[in-house]
Amino acid sequence: MVLLILAACSGTGKGAVGARLRARYPALKLSVSHTTRSPRPGEVDGVHYHFVDRATFEAVARDGGFLEWAEYAGNLYGTARSTVEAARSVGHDLLFDVEVVGAGNLRKAEPAAVSVFLLPPSWAELERRLRARGTEDEGRIQRRLATGRRELAQAASFDYVVVNDALDAAVDDLAAIYRAAKLRAAGRRRTIEALRAEAG
Repeated sequence: MVLLILAACSGTGKGAVGARLRARYPALKLSVSHTTRSPRPGEVDGVHYHFVDRATFEAVARDGGFLEWAEYAGNLYGTARSTVEAARSVGHDLLFDVEVVGAGNLRKAEPAAVSVFLLPPSWAELERRLRARGTEDEGRIQRRLATGRRELAQAASFDYVVVNDALDAAVDDLAAIYRAAKLRAAGRRRTIEALRAEAG
């Protein structure tokens, strides 16, 4: 089972890159996070996020129901333990589309996970993409940019870094990382043991 963590500064395009990767590899499922933020236009509860109120989120966190959780831009985000356990029970690979603090917490909870930081081609392009969304006021955009500056300082601690300059090229790079993760010896233990038994 591959746990693939994808993090980025807000506006880098990790949602689009992750969606394209999952379209190529149907066995790679999205880990649908819980969040207290409001849905954006077109987002569907249970598909893009599990949208919950703050009290509900905090109750689940107190009960230890999240593998990881963090606050980002004034909202809470978390990965339910049950999501990972369910995928593990059926052998599905999981893609985690998370912010940087959540990625760090996931890496501590699941040390075998593969982490990727998605970079924008330039800071100016990141800002342009944030503004092009048209979903947030200037104050929120400035807060996201300030958070992004802090997140960039963490990029070098990830296993891999991919630049999202051209979407298809970024997806190709992420696909190469995913395929390599599937070939790791730890994930092929059953195959190795079966061959050893056959070899005598």
